[in-house]
Order: sequence, then structure tokens, then C-alpha cells
Amino acid sequence: MVLRPPTSEIPDAPGSYQFFDAHGRVIYVGKAASLRSRLVHYFGDPAGLHGRTAQMVAVADRVEWVVVATEADALLLEHSLIQVHQPRFNIRLKDDKTYPWLALSVADEWPRPFVYRGAKRRGVQYFGPFPHVRSLRRSLDLLVKSFPLRTCSDTKFQRHERLGRPCLLYDLERCSGPCISAVDPEQYQHYVEEFQRFYAGDTEVVLAAIAEQMTDAAQALDYERAARHRDQLTAVRSASESQEVVVDHSGDFDAFGIAANDLEAAVAIVHVRRGRIVGRHGFVVDRLDDGELEGLVGEVLERYYDQPGQEVPQQVLVSLAPRSSDAALISSWLTERRGGRVGVVTASRGRRRQVVEMAVANATEDLGRHQLRRAADHNARSKALTELQVALGLSEAPLRIECYDMSHLQGTDYVGSMVVFEDGLSKRQDYRHFLVKTVEGNDDFAAMAEVLRRRLQRIDEEVPAGGRRRFAYRPQLLLIDGGKGQLSAVTTVLDELGLTGSLEVASLAKQFEEVYRPGQRAPIIIPRGSEALYLLQRVRDEAHRFAITFHRQRRGNRMTMSALDGIAGLGAARRQRLLETYGTMAKIRDASLAELEALSWLPTAVAHALYQRLHDGDRDHGPARPAHEGGGD
Repeated sequence: MVLRPPTSEIPDAPGSYQFFDAHGRVIYVGKAASLRSRLVHYFGDPAGLHGRTAQMVAVADRVEWVVVATEADALLLEHSLIQVHQPRFNIRLKDDKTYPWLALSVADEWPRPFVYRGAKRRGVQYFGPFPHVRSLRRSLDLLVKSFPLRTCSDTKFQRHERLGRPCLLYDLERCSGPCISAVDPEQYQHYVEEFQRFYAGDTEVVLAAIAEQMTDAAQALDYERAARHRDQLTAVRSASESQEVVVDHSGDFDAFGIAANDLEAAVAIVHVRRGRIVGRHGFVVDRLDDGELEGLVGEVLERYYDQPGQEVPQQVLVSLAPRSSDAALISSWLTERRGGRVGVVTASRGRRRQVVEMAVANATEDLGRHQLRRAADHNARSKALTELQVALGLSEAPLRIECYDMSHLQGTDYVGSMVVFEDGLSKRQDYRHFLVKTVEGNDDFAAMAEVLRRRLQRIDEEVPAGGRRRFAYRPQLLLIDGGKGQLSAVTTVLDELGLTGSLEVASLAKQFEEVYRPGQRAPIIIPRGSEALYLLQRVRDEAHRFAITFHRQRRGNRMTMSALDGIAGLGAARRQRLLETYGTMAKIRDASLAELEALSWLPTAVAHALYQRLHDGDRDHGPARPAHEGGGD
């Protein structure tokens, strides 16, 4: 437990403070207008602290701080430190579900709309998120009738561009045919702008423009064009039905609703643009402080709008006003992010209050669903870690497990994998691949020793200022996929590096699911059906999957390149371009001679030689079927 620093040594000035655990990991980052007043709060009677706050203080080994000039500087420094260290006790925005977005690839020469889930990318404009993907796809399908943007993938677009022939969507009048230059860039850009205006909430403006075009065509006696505009008008009206009108006049705002218990809070956000609901979003956060919910509001707004590409509207409505000490600072920071004035207010009456109440109702429902799911999941994971600690005789529960596996094909393309589980859940950002460099032939023991040696040499590496840690902190358990032989190879590496006794290690043999520990001749039999064995199997299977996937990728690349070797005029640059164009060797093999000849950068003679090789030389140059993919026992 962290010792309380003398009060006189804590500066009475704004700044950011960081709590560290015994391994030197940053576990919490905070900010304060007065570091002295804020830090004293953590060293009172533990019984009077919030549950998670007491847990954080108990885990912490020391506290440090950085003094800055103003509260605004403290806020910026806190953001920077949280992004670098990702402390486990800080608020994390945990999406209750992955909401669909409508994405528009504005950086492309011919932008395309598509439904998207996941992290935001540069060069893409996002609308939403939307609560139901089915209604989003329906509105998109209706809208491309009026604004015929391409919806095909880049690969398909390039293929039809080479062939000079459009796809079926062009014949169905759901695409304007940019792949065959059937539309000029100015007209296509007009479609893009109208599409953007619709999803930004300007539906009335879009409808009025189409109606005016229909009227003009009718007055000019161009009834065919008028009919097309009439159909466009019908399609846009149908698409706009999914956008609920919530205010009688134009207005852009986000409404935040919060529902909380002692440990967690659910946040629901309703996005309103031009007076219409254009999306909903929700997430769950951990509560650390034992203060009122008003103190949580400021932190939620900071974390949410600090995400890359997050749009800041003119006004932010909240169900609870932030603390008076935070309100002006948050409003100033949001104004700077937006580049224009942003108000953070509570709506007390009218339609805007109803939107906030809608957000609160959504948050309450989300919190209830989250608690039901987490109760079952968290209890099972806690039970698995406790059972594993007892079964293996560990000094502490293995909150972080690293598992290693090897994969090869008769001694070739030797690779190793490291997967990481924290609190019983996979942590994919900490996964690592290894290329085995010093082992010749089929020798799993030597390969495992090499991989572990390379990882353990960095077990307590110092991270230079501004640098990046290659591996995360040391695990509570090293799990090896294999039997006593693999375990012996690892213990030899531990002895060599002077780590024996400081790291817990075990191996899991596939055949009978037996667990071996150093210094124990007999295997440990963990009962079938237990949560502990289920966790070990999940970790082991994930390491095996990760290793096999990487091995197949390397082997496939090598065999692909060997199949294309020896073709006159097909050098490394053209081979690489072929793979970039078609994606896989199978698609290159399926390409017709006419398609290969249509490639502007591939000479006709080379295209003929390539086609002949792939179709007449399969026996000599096709990829071999593996007899065995090794690894494990």
C-alpha cells in the first residue's frame, strides 16, 4: 500500500498526479487544481473511500506528480499520460455494443458510402452511430437511387475499370458508373455533397432541391426527367423516415444521459443534427471516485470528445451539470476542439429536455443489460483465476498469463507466438509473433528456448523517455503449449537468465490436458469441467491459432512468390503489384488471359507466360499440401 507523503511536500498548485504499482506500472492518472487538497483525499480512512478507490490505493506502491501553470495545462497533461499508459483504474469507454456507422470515403477519387463498425480511420467521414444496422442499410439502399454513388469495393471498382464494363448496379440505376467514366467528376461530387447534406440532417433542403428540379423538368415538358426526379423524391422521403424529428427548428447538439450504481455508470448519447436524431451511442465506465455523479460528467465529456475524429457540436446537453470547478474548463476545452463556441448546459423544459430524458432511459436500460452480462462473465473469470491459483500452487492469482506455442512445416517457416490474457480476457494488443532464427530442422525444444530467451531478456526493460515498451510488464504465469520437454527447455532459460523463482511457469500437454510444473515429476490433473481448465484450454488454443495463422501466412507468401519465380519479365515489383491487385494467388490463377492482358503495366508477352505457367505448370509450381503443421507437445 502506498505511503502518504508529508503534506508539506505536496505542492498547493495545479498539476497531474500518477499512482504506480510495485512493478512500476501507472495504474491511475488524475488532475487537480490543488495537488495538496486532492491527494490528501486518498490517504484517509480506507473504510470511508469508494470501493474502487480503496482498491487502487491498496494496489499502489507510490505516487508522483507534475506541477503545471494552469488547470487547462493539467487537463492536457492528464490526457497525454492516459493515452500513453492506459491505466487500469482510469475511466475506460467500454462500448456496450459496437454500433454501426455510415462511412463515406471522402479521400478517394470517387468516394463511396458503406456501413462500418470499428475504429475510425483518416480520410473517411462518419455519420451516426445508428442503433439498428438494418434500418441503416435500408436508408442507404433507398438513397443511392437518388444519389447514385458507387458502393462497390475498391478491388471490384478497379477490376471493372480495367475491363471497361460496369457491374449490375449500373444497369439497375443504383450507380452512376464512374468506373467507365459514365459520370463526370463535377456531377459525382454533387451527388456526394447532397448525400452528406442528407445524413447531416439537411433533409428538407435536399427534398426542396429535388422538388424544384422536378418542377423545372415538367415545365420544360421533359416528362421523363421529371419522372426520375419524382422517383428520387419518393426515395429520399422514404429514407428520411428513419430520422426522427425531435425539435421544431434547426439545432445541432448531443444529449448525454447517465445512470449509475456504486461501481459503474452507463452513458447514453443521442446525436441531433438539424433538429433530427441522426444516431445514438452508449458505453459503460468504471466509477473510481466516491463523489457525486456531477464529478463524473466532466470526465465522461473529456474522454468521449478526446477520441480521434469525434465531432463536437454547438451545444452539449447533460442530465446532470458538471461540477462548478469543471464546467468552465470543459466548455473552454470543447470550444478549442471545435474551433467555435460550445455550451454545456442542462435542458430544463421542452423538446430538448425530452431528448435528455430519452438518453437517461437508454442509459438505465444499458446499465441493466450490462450488469446481467457482467455478473455471469465476471464471476466465471474470477472463479477460474482463483481455482488456477490453488491448483498450481501460485503465490497470487494469475491476472496476467502469457502463453507460447510453436508452428512449422517439417522444420521450415519456424515461427512462435505469444498471446496474453489479463483478468481472464484476451489482450490482443500485447500479442507478439516470433521468427525463429537460430534453429535448423525440427527441434521444438530449441525453438521454444530461443523464443522465451528473446522475450525474457526484456522482462524488466527500461523504457526511454518518449520511447515505447516492446513488451508489457511481467506476467504472473508463463504457460507453455507442450509437455515436460518444452517445460525443461524453458526452465533452462530461466536458470540462464537468473529468473528462476521469480516467474511462475507451467506447461499444458494436449493429449490428456495434464499440467506440468518445475520440480514436480507427476503432472497436475485439473478436474474436467472446471473453470480453471477451461481458461487454460482457451489460452492454449488461442496461442495455437495465432501461431498457425502466422505460419500459414508466411508459408503462403513464400509459395506464392516461388510459383511466380522464373517467369521472364516478371520481376519483384510486378509480382508485388499482382498480389496487390488480386489479393491472393487463387484470384491470380482464376484471372482470364484477357484480364491479364488488360493490365496496363503488364506486357502482353509476360501476361501470356504467366497464364501458361499458372494453368499448364500447376504440377510443378503449385503450392504443396502440408503433411504436418508442428508445434506443441
